[in-house]
Parts: sequence; structure tokens; C-alpha cells
Amino acid sequence: MSVAHVVAAAHGSLVASIPSPSQGVWHLGFVPIRAYAFAILAGIVVAVLVCRARWVERGGNADDVLEIALWAVPFGIVGGRLYHVITTPEPYWGKDGNPAKALYIWDGGLGIWGAIALGAVGAWIGCRRLKVSYPAFADALAPGLLFAQAIGRLGNYFNQELFGRPTDVPWGLEIDPAHRPLGYEQYATFQPTFLYELLWNTAGGLFLIWLDRRFKLGHGRVFWLYVMIYTTGRVWIEALRIDDAEHILGLRLNIWTSILVWVGALVAFIVVGRRHQGREKTVELAAKEPEHTDAA
Repeated sequence: MSVAHVVAAAHGSLVASIPSPSQGVWHLGFVPIRAYAFAILAGIVVAVLVCRARWVERGGNADDVLEIALWAVPFGIVGGRLYHVITTPEPYWGKDGNPAKALYIWDGGLGIWGAIALGAVGAWIGCRRLKVSYPAFADALAPGLLFAQAIGRLGNYFNQELFGRPTDVPWGLEIDPAHRPLGYEQYATFQPTFLYELLWNTAGGLFLIWLDRRFKLGHGRVFWLYVMIYTTGRVWIEALRIDDAEHILGLRLNIWTSILVWVGALVAFIVVGRRHQGREKTVELAAKEPEHTDAA
């Protein structure tokens, strides 16, 4: 056997793929245990723990985080589902659609834009009730949000959904025939977009923590950096996906949304940086002092 044959055989033995889970739901008696729900819950727990540690570093009360989360999480889930249903209406309101499935959150489908928007409203309510700085809380939460989103993508992995175009790279994701979109039935492996976003968001969260400690950022600037990091990744990852989506001028709606939000976040970061240097001296608000709205 020639050297070329040996090299080819060795290369072939290294080529592999990522297998998809055989199931995403287990039953404990009559109670379904869903991997997607566990991924969302695990992400929330991690975000709360990271935020709690960072909030205390900023001089906040650790108990504040859980109380604010009790407002932000339900608002975020409702907002995420609303965004998904509105921007992906076909499974619910289109031909052969089932409107009742709009309530089936456990089957997947939470739009990050709606989750962040309404979740921010919930967090604002919590901060106002506790009389603490909303921008400071957003800064404390930002890295944890990226970690939560990274963990949440494991739910897509178990559901075998939101993967990318067909590929033959060694890390291609195996998709069962039942989960392959129309027109792609002949392909076995696809781009593992869940993995790309998991790695991107994890690295982004760690980068944010380093930046914040290095430059003592405050007044909402960490949050705006979070938005820019997430949307940058979302643009190129979204471009790989082949699931049904609304398109505008040939691009998926979420790509346009990411671009517009990125620009808005950049403007907000610059404006806040010019108005406020460094970090807040305290996260507590005076009883009658109105809070500025730089991170609103």
C-alpha cells in the first residue's frame, strides 16, 4: 500500500459527524420530561447565578436578582413566543395550521427579540419596585444572557430543529429523515448551527466579563456590547439556516433585524459613553430621584 493510500485511509477514519439524540422527550408516568424545557430552565438558572455574582460586585443586594427575575422571566417567555408566532405564522395560521399550537412552547419556538424586549420590560418593573438602577442591572445581567442563550440552543439540538444547510464537514450534524425539510430528504448531515451559536455566545459572555473588569464599564454599556456581540453572531449563523422564515429583499427577517439592532446598540453605546464615564458609584436609587433611561 502506498503512502498516499495510508494517508487517505487515516483521513477517512477521522471523518465523523455529530449524532442527533434519539429522543427529546422522556416520560415519568404521565408527565413528559422535555429536553427543550430543561435547556431553557438551565439557561435561566445560569443567567441568574452569573447576574447575582456580578450584581453583588457592583454593590447590589443578592436577593434583588431573584425578585427581578420573577418579573423578567415570565415576560421574556411570553415575548419570545409572541415574536416567534408573529414572524413564523404558517404553522399556526396558514394552510393546515393549528392555532392551538401557538401555546405549545415545549415544542420549540422562542424568538430572542421578543424575549429580550418584553423581558426588559419585566426587569424594568422589578428594578423600579426595588428602587435600583435599571442600566446597572442590565450590565450585571448581560454576560449571563449570552450563557443562557448558549445553553438554550441545546434544546434545538434535542428537537432536531433550526439546523443549517447540508454539509459534509466532519462536524456535520446528523438529522433523522423525519426531521429533514422538504427538498433536503436526500441529505444526512447539516451545519450544526446550535453548536456554532453555543460556542459564539459562550465566548462572547466570557469576553464581556473580561472587558467589564478591564475597563469598569457601566450605565448600560455592557448590555449594549452584549447586543452587538449577539447580533454579529446571529447574522452569519442565521445565514446558514434553511428552516422556513420570512424574507425581505432576499434576506431572512432575523438577519435584517440583527443588522438594525446592531446599529442601534452601537449608537446607544457611543452616546452613553459620552454622557457617563466609568461605572455607577451606587446601584441604589434615591427615594425621589428619577432614574435616567440610557439602557431603556
